[in-house]
Amino acid sequence: MSEIYNEKNAMEEDTQHGRFLTFSLEDEVYGIEIKYVTEIIGIQSITRVPEVPDYVKGIINLRGKIIPVIDVRLKFGKKPMEYDDRTCIIVINILEVSVGLIVDNVEEVLTIDDEDIAAPPGSKTGFENRYIKGIGKAGEKVQLLLDCLKLLKNDEMEMIEGIR
Repeated sequence: MSEIYNEKNAMEEDTQHGRFLTFSLEDEVYGIEIKYVTEIIGIQSITRVPEVPDYVKGIINLRGKIIPVIDVRLKFGKKPMEYDDRTCIIVINILEVSVGLIVDNVEEVLTIDDEDIAAPPGSKTGFENRYIKGIGKAGEKVQLLLDCLKLLKNDEMEMIEGIR
């Protein structure tokens, strides 16, 4: 039985390999591996939670499941922006924890081959960002590919788990 389950997971993993959901923050385009994405929903009523960092906007009730939401714009040190009809929440699953990522706009799902993904520049270039897993090239576009597992530090994950 577990062999069938493992084969199914391996097949699912294989079909998702190299596929990224892209979204924008201001004029920058980011991508996250599709395997982490559970769903995309429109912005909705968010219940604020006291004593959390500014980028943690609060929690939402998604079909009976409480999900903490993070404003990626604020997490990345950008200016806050009013939410509009293009603002979305990308619900991702990181290590069995669901988290909503508030982004300006969801773009598309892209397939980016491994050979079209470059490692981010090293710290010697002055570019050091722990969130960036790689730089993807799709046609003329360049996307900063995020590492979902590094999006939240351990203490942030503990805080997120504590408010859900």
